[in-house]
Amino acid sequence: MKSTALQCAVGLLARREHSELEIQQKLKQREYLQSDIDAAISQLLEKNYLSDNRFAETVCRYRSNRGYGWQYIANELKQKGVCSTIIHQLHKNCEIDWYLQAELAYNKRFGIKTICDQKDRAKRIRFLQYRGFSTEEVLAVVNAN
Repeated sequence: MKSTALQCAVGLLARREHSELEIQQKLKQREYLQSDIDAAISQLLEKNYLSDNRFAETVCRYRSNRGYGWQYIANELKQKGVCSTIIHQLHKNCEIDWYLQAELAYNKRFGIKTICDQKDRAKRIRFLQYRGFSTEEVLAVVNAN
């Protein structure tokens, strides 16, 4: 017997935080009716089981601990359907030293090896840019090493 859209959504949220858009997409994939999906999401929001704020904080914490910068995190949140107001608020309120995060990611990847030539320097810069660190953060770290 197929479970209801609400039961399915609660099951998904029991495993990890999801954005509202993610829950909607996953319920659509499981072929629930749009009216059932909307009802389930409104109940989840009402009971505070589903929260884009909480989801954004979780993603930010997880990604920053994994060595990613703010730009990468903000882009991921945008793709997951988190509104720009929540993203902006999160950036304003998060107390993460992004320069330190960039330095930690750099040191984890490259260790204490010195930059040998321009090609190596460009590779290190690209690595930090891909990780979502700003130009200022990247140059501060690369020039310090």
